[in-house]
Amino acid sequence: MHELTKLIYEDMRPALGVTEPGAIAFAVSIAKRHVTGEVQHILLRLNSGMFKNAFTCGIPGSSEVGNYHAAALGAVGADPDKGLECLDGITPEQARQAREMVEAGQIRVEMSEITSRIFIEATVTTDEGRACVTIRDAHTNIVKITENDVTVLEADSAAAAEQEATPMIHRYTLEQLHEYVRTVPAEELSFIRQAFTTNYALCEAGLNSPKTAYARYLLAANGGKIISDDEQKTATLLCNAAIEARVLGLPEPAMSITGSGAHGIIATMPLYAAYKVNGYSEEDLLRATALSYLVCMYIKEYSGKLSAFCGCAIAAGTGMACGLVFLRQGTTDMMTHTINNLASSITGMICDGGNQGCTMKGVVAVDAAWRAVDMAMQGVYIYDVHGINGATPEQTMKNMGRIASSGMTGTEKTIIDILEEKCPGKED
Repeated sequence: MHELTKLIYEDMRPALGVTEPGAIAFAVSIAKRHVTGEVQHILLRLNSGMFKNAFTCGIPGSSEVGNYHAAALGAVGADPDKGLECLDGITPEQARQAREMVEAGQIRVEMSEITSRIFIEATVTTDEGRACVTIRDAHTNIVKITENDVTVLEADSAAAAEQEATPMIHRYTLEQLHEYVRTVPAEELSFIRQAFTTNYALCEAGLNSPKTAYARYLLAANGGKIISDDEQKTATLLCNAAIEARVLGLPEPAMSITGSGAHGIIATMPLYAAYKVNGYSEEDLLRATALSYLVCMYIKEYSGKLSAFCGCAIAAGTGMACGLVFLRQGTTDMMTHTINNLASSITGMICDGGNQGCTMKGVVAVDAAWRAVDMAMQGVYIYDVHGINGATPEQTMKNMGRIASSGMTGTEKTIIDILEEKCPGKED
């Protein structure tokens, strides 16, 4: 298996609901497993991106939203063996118990620091003891567990140092990524089919739910058809019905990439729409999606997993646009020009958490990608000399990531301030 195939395979993961509430519930459930007795209180410390993304996010199995309820559900009903799908199967009784814990003030949430680097520290205190779980860098990457202040698990320091090294994806150029997707044996990419199966089921859940609004609007805009003759409208519908279902906490998983369900949806569903409308081969769809994932990863390794800019639109949207160029049999230069068009337009779109606004951002991402590709493939693009564009596509993608981290650290703090003002006293 090619190392890039392995990179995609290991990164693709099903996630129920937005990944941040799932990660919070996972951390708390692991801590609860390491202590006996009745839970008295939970202390949750989160980096700014984690804090923000789960702030008003819908939670599967519950009518509630946010960090507090995710933590409480982690204590009363989450199954840690299911990873980011740990909230699958939450019962109404468990949802009631979690709500009572929050109302009784048993959950405390603090922000640790302004950073795009994932951090969760969940401390569960019972009438018999205390356990603490620390997660770093990835949503389920446990680096430390303590029981009554005694360390029972700690990540290997050599492995941590290796994680700090230059990411493997950055050893490749765009041309090399394009060459890989052109030449890798098709059977190596067959596992990507599961992303379309999973994300399409989520799209259908959005279309069938009375909770959604954008999904029904976009269906009507597509002539009442899920798949119409209009490639872009179909892409917008398939992508954003799934995103809306996800942020509202409907009980269907998304296939995530770079730790995000919305990234995974944007990286795949518009390409699936193009495949269905235009009759591209399934093999070309899988190859285009592999490229979409890799370009998304390339940008995200610079921006960080949870930053102040909307990686869904910017990183996944750029990857998806390159995949669209591939489906249309475009060249690497056309992909480069597409990246330039997107870098100089949507870079800087903020992330204000996992919420219904993600759907609107997804609509913008599809619109921008289609226009950027159409222009680039006709030789209309923003030249390298302008703005944040670089002399190479690799430099341009690096610059896109740099805007988020560390360029938008101040923006991140302002977003957090606004969120805290909306809920005075609760997040102190």
